Amino acid sequence: MRLQLSPELEAFREEMRTFFTTQVPQEIRDTVAAHRHVSKEQYVEAQRALNAAGLCAPHWPVEWGGKDWTPLQRHIWREEMQLANVPEPLAFNTSMIGPVIAAFGNQEQKERFLAKTANLDIWWCQGFSEPDAGSDLASLRTTAVRDGDDWIVNGQKTWTTLGQHADWIFCLVRTDPTAEKKQRGISLLVFPMDTPGVTLRPIELIDGGFEVNEVFFEDVRVPAENLIGEENRGWDYAKFLLGNERVGIARIGTTKRLLAQAKEHAQEVTEGGRPLLENPRMAARIAELENELVALELTALRVVANSADGKPHPASSVLKLRGSELQQAAMELLVDLAGPLSVSSFAEEGSDVPDWARVATPSYLNYRKVSIYGGSNEVQRTIIAGTILGL
Repeated sequence: MRLQLSPELEAFREEMRTFFTTQVPQEIRDTVAAHRHVSKEQYVEAQRALNAAGLCAPHWPVEWGGKDWTPLQRHIWREEMQLANVPEPLAFNTSMIGPVIAAFGNQEQKERFLAKTANLDIWWCQGFSEPDAGSDLASLRTTAVRDGDDWIVNGQKTWTTLGQHADWIFCLVRTDPTAEKKQRGISLLVFPMDTPGVTLRPIELIDGGFEVNEVFFEDVRVPAENLIGEENRGWDYAKFLLGNERVGIARIGTTKRLLAQAKEHAQEVTEGGRPLLENPRMAARIAELENELVALELTALRVVANSADGKPHPASSVLKLRGSELQQAAMELLVDLAGPLSVSSFAEEGSDVPDWARVATPSYLNYRKVSIYGGSNEVQRTIIAGTILGL
């Protein structure tokens, strides 16, 4: 099944496909396709290519570089980018802090940050989760106390993705510990990562990579002008930010690409002299995933089309939940196709083990994160029960 697009939208899709496959360096796209590590320099080069063409943040307000596109156009833009193996614009910049500053920041903050955020002149990281406040984010303990024209920040954040590359952090802090509800005493501050008192320590992941970090704050002075929006309204901004993040986490185009790769490998891998793709159980498994992906895509189109005034629809939690599950299912399929070769992740390059099989298990392990970040799937089920089902 494929959605029937109008001639105008088909032309738009072809325009996006042509740009992504010709204007972003092939070396970068090959890195993404092979599930290899994308360097900071590659992220920056890809995003600046998109930004130069006005294709970095189409969901932003037009005056700050956005496009007056329909929800379907934005869906096509994202899908074609993922299908072309183009690194998506850094989510911390374009899907998180950028929209928050555009919606809630003052004019000076918009002029100071938005253009540099889109062009990745500033690399942002997210200071939300803490050792005792991950899924229960409202329990955060990092404090900010007003001292004249500054805030004094003390505390710790964890799972700070790509913080080792970051220039600035957007950070939830507790500014009113006496608030009747813990959600009401939280504010959003932004400050440079090289501010005195900020310490970053890497965390090794199960796949051996270092993409997340702990960040410690010890008497960090943050100018009062770096408060985004109103004091003690940070929880509202966090919900807005996470809603935007969840829509992107569905990554329908990425899962389509993973399934296409799986079908190619299933044609190459043989069992009893026949391609695995001809095995009825394997064929049925792939077909089931493809059907589930079509259902998710239709849901995504409904969610985006019903998002009012740029505000995320509550059903973005459905996209995050199901999208993460399908990404993990596609990665598990690749591991199963690799079979015994999937444990050869430490084989030397140049061995007989195909590259795709070598990276299958590390990639599978890394994808365990997608059902955790952006609000764990358990939390999403609670949100769905309360805001959609009314339970």
